[in-house]
Amino acid sequence: MTAPRLRVAPSPTGDPHVGTAYMSLFNLGFVRRHGGQFVLRIEDTDRARFQADSEQQIYDTLRWLGLTWDEGPDVGGPYAPYRQSERLDTYRPFVDQLIAAGHAYFCWCSTERLAEMREQQRANKLPTGYDRLCLGKTYEERAALGGTIETPVVRMLIPDDDVPTTFVDLIRGEVSAPRPDDQVILKADGFPTYHLAVVVDDHLMGITHVVRGEEWISSTPKHLLLYRWLGFETPGFAHMPLLRNTDKSKISKRKNPAARLTWFVEQGYLPEALLNFLALLGYGQPGTEDTDGGEIFSFADFSATFDWSRVNTVGPVFDLAKLDWLNGQYIRALAPEDFASRLIAHAARVGLPKDDAVITAAAPLVQERVATLVQGADMVRFLLVDEADFTVDEAAAAKQLGESGQAVLAVAVPALEALTDWTTDAISSALEQALVTGLGLKPRNAYGPVRVAVTGRTVSPPLFESMEILGRERSLGRLRAAVTG
Repeated sequence: MTAPRLRVAPSPTGDPHVGTAYMSLFNLGFVRRHGGQFVLRIEDTDRARFQADSEQQIYDTLRWLGLTWDEGPDVGGPYAPYRQSERLDTYRPFVDQLIAAGHAYFCWCSTERLAEMREQQRANKLPTGYDRLCLGKTYEERAALGGTIETPVVRMLIPDDDVPTTFVDLIRGEVSAPRPDDQVILKADGFPTYHLAVVVDDHLMGITHVVRGEEWISSTPKHLLLYRWLGFETPGFAHMPLLRNTDKSKISKRKNPAARLTWFVEQGYLPEALLNFLALLGYGQPGTEDTDGGEIFSFADFSATFDWSRVNTVGPVFDLAKLDWLNGQYIRALAPEDFASRLIAHAARVGLPKDDAVITAAAPLVQERVATLVQGADMVRFLLVDEADFTVDEAAAAKQLGESGQAVLAVAVPALEALTDWTTDAISSALEQALVTGLGLKPRNAYGPVRVAVTGRTVSPPLFESMEILGRERSLGRLRAAVTG
């Protein structure tokens, strides 16, 4: 097999969709196994939904995941430009070629006229599709009938017979698709639609395999016709199963925040864990002998044995509980200094006061206790906030700082005030002697009020180590502030 060339072609219409990473992963897995090239192309012909900052978000999130490309708008390449909006002069000659050959025609129908047409088709229980009112007419002939616009679109002329409605898919085998209607290939604003641009660009950029979501199966006959009419070699097609919510609906940015790629950065997931998770979705495990049933593996493991036959055609469920589990496994496998550096970066991202030394000291206390960096940052928050911003959770206070809790604090404070050696061992010894031995309390009852007074919560990193990091004066200040009597 010649070296494959695959591409991912997201549209800059907002926060990148997790499906962009999903498709990129499988494209790149195949490419890296076979020594090919991976291309990033920006399909920005939808000007109504275009967002200027979205392209940079695409770059940032894919690079965060380590899904790097060999050619693209930001790195260049032999087939530049890689933005469709910069390739408009490329498409027009192919449109003219199709018109001249009788495979396409001008259409002047207004939006209102098309809506009325579809409404009538539905009312008469007919298939919806363009009725070819403009076919074979000049502008003057068509304008006489009403419901027109001055600048036409260009439509494909689907033949009455010999339409390729079946094709061989790398994942699904032989696939049947519905017969297409006369699809618009050039809009009135001069921008091509997806259908024309993707065929032309994939051909000119030497793309050998087109990997995309299964929602594009119905469009494949249109593309096969365009490949045939333009004399292009047809690439291989692989239609991936769609990612699904737990209710089996299609995952979308409107309904599920986890459909946004930046959401995973915001929530403190590790990129290697998210990649592992995406690789598991709808794909047979790569057969490694790792722990946890071979579910934990690197991108190198994934690509080394990549095979389209392992892709399950049933839409995988996007189970965040599984991702949390995976992320926790990856967090615990990090070297302590690596975890600390990632926690420092995330704490800065969420706006916590900067104190790298404190976070580095506290990181080993939380590494075994968290599934995400958000949880880690939340657990060390009490060590970082100014005393004016420190608060005690109301439910925790009600549970631990009542009458019995006050009795504990009344003994704990002077016991700790007597310490000159503010270390974990000294703090532990002083509180054990004063509360467990002195008051005869069980450790859970003895240390609960102290924990809430110092950390603001009933669940925290190990108490004595946390108090050493927090320091003598801040710890005692919070304990004294919690005393109400």
